[in-house]
Amino acid sequence: MNDPVEKEGILSIGKIVGAHGIKGAVKVYSYAESPSIFKPDSSILLEDKNSRRRSLSIHWARPHKRGVLLSFKGIDTRSDAEGLIGSKLFILKKELSEPEPGTCYWTDLIGLSVYRGDGDYIGKITSILPTGSNDVYIVRNEDNKETLIPALESVVIEIDLEQKKMLVDLPEGLE
Repeated sequence: MNDPVEKEGILSIGKIVGAHGIKGAVKVYSYAESPSIFKPDSSILLEDKNSRRRSLSIHWARPHKRGVLLSFKGIDTRSDAEGLIGSKLFILKKELSEPEPGTCYWTDLIGLSVYRGDGDYIGKITSILPTGSNDVYIVRNEDNKETLIPALESVVIEIDLEQKKMLVDLPEGLE
């Protein structure tokens, strides 16, 4: 992946979409699978709409509807919070714990080349859609044709992060 942020070893984990209350809290649309990534007293890198970056310390965090409410140390008013709307949030990749055996982070899957078990190329994973029961890999080929592949053990035969490829056995109707 040629994302300059990824090359720097930082991962995008969300975007500030609104202010909440009068004491400087913000509403975050989280890209993280779990809100536990937003830990009190941990640092987070904020990139504003003008691409300026600064580090902020999380005062508190809690799940809220489809996202997370965050309070940053030093952001104490609604006006301060409103100034952060539209900012992107990042963490250092090295701060992530190792994934459990047999699992990997979404960021490791984005960009993988996907092949059928017989070797036919399907495309590259461009994004991942969480559906509740299982994730769905969105795969696009050179012609921009999209294939939706369920992230199920019965479908995903092998993931090889070193060779950046995934082998799948597509159910009937997805071929």
